[in-house]
Amino acid sequence: MKKYSVGIDLGGTKILAGLVEKASGKVVSEVKNKTKKEKGNKKIGEKILETLDELFITSNVSKDEISSIGLGLAGQVDRKKGVLINGANLECKDFHVKELIETKYDIPVFCGNDVEVAALGELKYGAGQGFKDIVCIFVGTGIGSSIIKDGKIHYGASGSAGEIGHIIVDLNGRACSCGGNGCLEAYASRSAIESRILGAIKKGRSSIITELTNSSSISSKHIKKSLDGRDEVVMQYVNEAIEYLSGGIASVMNFYNPELIILGGGLIQSIDEIYLSTIKKARAKALPVPSEITKFKKAELGDYSGVIGASLLENYGSL
Repeated sequence: MKKYSVGIDLGGTKILAGLVEKASGKVVSEVKNKTKKEKGNKKIGEKILETLDELFITSNVSKDEISSIGLGLAGQVDRKKGVLINGANLECKDFHVKELIETKYDIPVFCGNDVEVAALGELKYGAGQGFKDIVCIFVGTGIGSSIIKDGKIHYGASGSAGEIGHIIVDLNGRACSCGGNGCLEAYASRSAIESRILGAIKKGRSSIITELTNSSSISSKHIKKSLDGRDEVVMQYVNEAIEYLSGGIASVMNFYNPELIILGGGLIQSIDEIYLSTIKKARAKALPVPSEITKFKKAELGDYSGVIGASLLENYGSL
């Protein structure tokens, strides 16, 4: 039996690839690259292959020891064909990623949505162990989620169940990267907070965040440092995002009634204040019974949730 599998977490700002020991789920080697400037099928494809080449070289492991490559892709995925149908934050459409990778490396490739594979990682090795009805919500560049029902991923009729980032919170609201308006992602993601902060600065408001970054990109770490410094602009728009996020989570609690909600992603992992305040407000907004019984946990695998989960995809076949 081959000892390793590769997991790739491909998001809107980074690609993280890891060599995973199959017996333990341990990431033994990794490569991380940014994807913020690379957009579209061609450039993203080149970045994936470049990252895999680097991983194979630096890990010093023969391809003959690798049983599969799994990918968690940000967007809507055709799991059987291995196609990213639409990845708005990557500007990818009809991206045949399985074919691309298998043609070069001759290793079986399996694909899933990035948050659903992160949920698999947490279910097997992280915060979801011992639970069967779970909703995983990851807050980063966008907002993604996945539903675990009776210990298995619930995909829905079209395979797109769990798109909490695109529930409508304002009928005539802000434009979203998906092409719609008023989506939760446009109000409570890191990108949404970044947009609001930069808009306020452009209008003349002062913020210490301008001392932390010289670019138009604001990371979760920048937001945390600004909150620690009690920056009024950042506090205002983070609190606004928490109100929307907690409302969306309360809706999930009322509608699906999960036993556990796992929260992860850059904003949650980096900033305890957002994690704790979101839970408190979600409980206050939900109906009393689900509010009382729903447990909350932070994703335990950190950046590795998606990598480890993606490495498990071969065991689930074409999801």
